[in-house]
Amino acid sequence: MKNICYALVLSALLFSCQESQDKTATYTPRTLTAYEKFNGYLEGSDSAFTIISKKNEAGSSEAKEEFNVKFKDTLVKIQINKADPNSATDKFASAQFINTQKTTLLVQVADNSGLAAPCFLIALKDGKVDVASLYRPSTGKQDTKYTTGLNKAGRAGYTVNNDFFITNVNAQVYPIKRQNPEERIQGEFILNSPDKSTLVFLTPNSLYQVHYSSDETHNESFSGAAPETAADISTWVRNNFIWETNKKGLTYLKFNDTDRIVDIKEFQ
Repeated sequence: MKNICYALVLSALLFSCQESQDKTATYTPRTLTAYEKFNGYLEGSDSAFTIISKKNEAGSSEAKEEFNVKFKDTLVKIQINKADPNSATDKFASAQFINTQKTTLLVQVADNSGLAAPCFLIALKDGKVDVASLYRPSTGKQDTKYTTGLNKAGRAGYTVNNDFFITNVNAQVYPIKRQNPEERIQGEFILNSPDKSTLVFLTPNSLYQVHYSSDETHNESFSGAAPETAADISTWVRNNFIWETNKKGLTYLKFNDTDRIVDIKEFQ
């Protein structure tokens, strides 16, 4: 009788393990096309995706939060390198919904290599999981410095490696026009315009500005060196530049050579 019980328990465990293995799906990310929208609709109040938070204490003196993503009851894994099946991972350093329908997530892989980990979009399209890569090749000399991964760009959305802007609420992806097509912007993102339509990057000799929805750009040169700390940069920009709207209705920072009093709210 005991042997029969043991056999039943063992069979249940094996079935459970097999079921668990069957509930994992690996996706190879595709390349984005320009100006894609990821605001798919899902009927009902529940999301098809679930974000699972957990602590990872391995190799660190402090526990780090990591995330898994499930589509219904299936764990989502992403194969980072198309040529290497072993590169698949289900561990993300960040995972967040970027549309009100909760059908699209922006994730960044948990990576301890010291480099900016890759970012992806996990979306529901036509009832299926669609994974898109947020990567553009670059040959910039300062790529290591300016490849900073996922960054919040105020309330409007997120920048990824100076190469993509992703809007909140409607989850639309805009490739950010580069100064040089072969390299990502060699500068630091510092500001979004008051109308949330122009991204400002501090490069060594100018403020490079991109109206992301139209691909129109403006490069405002300056003489001398810019400050190094974030606080000093904020004060320097506020004291020396003003927002101006051109004939096309596009807003850019321009050098302030008048006595106009600058409203600090324009830079918040």
